[in-house]
Amino acid sequence: MGKILTIADLKQQAQRRVPKMFFDYADSGAWTEGTYRANEDDFSKIKLRQRVLVDMTDRSLATEMVGEKVSMPVALSPTGLTGMQHADGEMLAAKAAEEFGVPFTLSTMSICSIEDVASVTSKPFWFQLYVMKDRDFVNNLIDRAKAAGCSALVLTLDLQVLGQRHKDLRNGLSAPPKFTPKHIWQMATRPQWCLDMARTKRRSFGNIVGHAKNVSDLSSLSSWTAEQFDPRLSWKDVEWIKERWGGKLILKGILDEEDARASLDTGADAIIVSNHGGRQLDGAHSSIAMLPKIVDAVGDRVEVHMDGGIRSGQDVLKAVALGAKGTYIGRPFLYGLGADGKQGVTTALEIIRKEMDISMALCGKRLITDVDRSILA
Repeated sequence: MGKILTIADLKQQAQRRVPKMFFDYADSGAWTEGTYRANEDDFSKIKLRQRVLVDMTDRSLATEMVGEKVSMPVALSPTGLTGMQHADGEMLAAKAAEEFGVPFTLSTMSICSIEDVASVTSKPFWFQLYVMKDRDFVNNLIDRAKAAGCSALVLTLDLQVLGQRHKDLRNGLSAPPKFTPKHIWQMATRPQWCLDMARTKRRSFGNIVGHAKNVSDLSSLSSWTAEQFDPRLSWKDVEWIKERWGGKLILKGILDEEDARASLDTGADAIIVSNHGGRQLDGAHSSIAMLPKIVDAVGDRVEVHMDGGIRSGQDVLKAVALGAKGTYIGRPFLYGLGADGKQGVTTALEIIRKEMDISMALCGKRLITDVDRSILA
């Protein structure tokens, strides 16, 4: 793979190895992609304080997220179609995360199913839930996650209506891919991807096909998903979901102080400051810009996490300094997965860990649990 030093290096490798329609799915935002770009750009506006002549020995990035010990304050985000970046992608990423000591979050819209991921892991992973109009299906998903031993449920709040993502529309994205001349050409130019995909049976939405009513093949799946995201989802729904789940609940998609305060009444264990990676409301603030405002709004009444725009260990460090107890990476691990499978995910995590550790030391801190706004210039 050559010398891989940054997440950007992994991104370049992934672009060479993954068919365009699936690489674009991971590497795109809604509309003008302004919020997608702001998620990354706004991190660079935050400056760190360099400190010297401080004891930098015995450093540790270990901490906890919703009461679970983690080797660093990073979890793998729930990302749809992960198994189209690399064959059996969710299973490979979950194994890499487990070995690294960080949480893996499986998306409802994954290619590998809950049961697939449970079959290759020995520790609990997290499950992300989309609320569909078919409540029986939603209840069944929650029950399957419980049966698989998932230790936290991540409820996504910001996808009641799908944002318009121009690259996906132009590419005619689907899973499995359509067999038009354009799609066949995209796959033919990525022979290793095709070989890997030919060796697996997992090429569609594993949590849905065979589980949702009247969804047994690709054609019925397409019409089902088009009409199933529920625009009526409200704060009242959190109550019955929490009761059905009965375990740790994380609310994903909070980007406003008022919504953050409203979340306090739900009994959630954590909230994730998130704009869906810039894939929903284009023109919204970046996640990192809103993080300190939301932390101030809720105080210590709920654990605050964040995602969106993290491309380095320094980005994680800045988020922690601004009050995040945990962060999530989506695109960085997808780039790693597309570039080199399970090892690529491990490489992405190693890059982030090394950058965070060195930067923390140069800011004069030994423990990630001691990092606060005092390290910011």
